[in-house]
Amino acid sequence: MTGPESTSDPFSNGHGFLPSTQAPAEVAPDALWLVFSGDKVLLGPELGLPNQRPGDSEGAVYLGQQSGRQVWGARLVGEAAQPFGLHRLRGLYGRVPDWLWLLGGYAYQIAEWDRTHRFCGNCGAHTLPDAAERVRRCPACGLSVYPRLAPAVMVLLTRRQEGRLQLLLCRSPQFPAGMYSANAGFVEPGESVEHAAHREMLEETNLDIANLRYFDSQPWPFPHSLMLAYSAEYAGGEIIPQPGEIEDARWFDEADLPALPGRASIARRLIESVVGPRAGD
Repeated sequence: MTGPESTSDPFSNGHGFLPSTQAPAEVAPDALWLVFSGDKVLLGPELGLPNQRPGDSEGAVYLGQQSGRQVWGARLVGEAAQPFGLHRLRGLYGRVPDWLWLLGGYAYQIAEWDRTHRFCGNCGAHTLPDAAERVRRCPACGLSVYPRLAPAVMVLLTRRQEGRLQLLLCRSPQFPAGMYSANAGFVEPGESVEHAAHREMLEETNLDIANLRYFDSQPWPFPHSLMLAYSAEYAGGEIIPQPGEIEDARWFDEADLPALPGRASIARRLIESVVGPRAGD
């Protein structure tokens, strides 16, 4: 199990971000703006953030301070104007500083939540932000809507076969060609994370697990998940991939692994915590 110093979120590891809902009276001239169009963020030619709000943006929301500088989020309603361009957040890992990638994930979740909850889901009235906490409230019926999280559990299953360490890795139909990862799925209402780990593995691979051990967690803003990663030991069963969910699942020797997820993903850290660092991305 890793300690809190290794968690990947914008509120730890000295990344310098302090979230806040209490917007200042004026936008500072050196403010940082995270402006999104869908799942893409607006960046300059050197992959830097704009320090002025683009004129063709809407839905400004105050996020807090990054190393003493105001941070705002907004949504682009037109085309990106030169010299700025739009970049998919997931593909920026390793190309921008860690603080920017992590802050971008937080900003995207908040901006998307703010965009999709401008109106009450109960009565349709316009909701209002609360200065004291991150919530939108309906003045008509009193409904309060907080940013949502979808917890997901990831399990890396291992076994010994003729003295060799093997890892169970799975392919989703959405993965890039040749890539495999640890099994993962969403926690359902009414169940614990541990129960979800057993259920997901059984449903998607037909395998039983034992000795479930917590590894670490990671906010995963695509669009609003929280990934909780575990390792476990094989406890029986023959692999039967769940149709529509798992394209392929198999045991891999630790010395002969397939293409793995990029280093932005907790899946890569989970796998490397067992087999050691792998070369490449």
